[in-house]
Amino acid sequence: MRQAAAGAAPREACGLLLGQGAHVETAMPTANVASDPMRHFEIDPAALIAAHRHARADGAKVLGYFHSHPNGLPHPSRTDQAAAAGDNRIWAIVARGRITLWKDAPSGFEPLSYDTVEG
Repeated sequence: MRQAAAGAAPREACGLLLGQGAHVETAMPTANVASDPMRHFEIDPAALIAAHRHARADGAKVLGYFHSHPNGLPHPSRTDQAAAAGDNRIWAIVARGRITLWKDAPSGFEPLSYDTVEG
């Protein structure tokens, strides 16, 4: 995620978080197809559809999404809050080299704790 964010700057990077249960196994960068990628992100719908098809064939499930805030803070922005679906998916935000995780809860974003395993 950090590499995708650095490569996309000053635009926002984005991608999918894939895994099983509460375990994110892969962060898959996707194209940011937003009309203003300097301030917003929109995951390429073709990549999202392909990931869901793969999941139905016993692949990793789409657990959530990641995006970067190139000039911002590592918490959900007003734009993020407006785009949230309240579907309990995980959102990872990369900002200034820091990654934070959030649950997109029906009542709003809730911070998540996490641990990483180098593999």
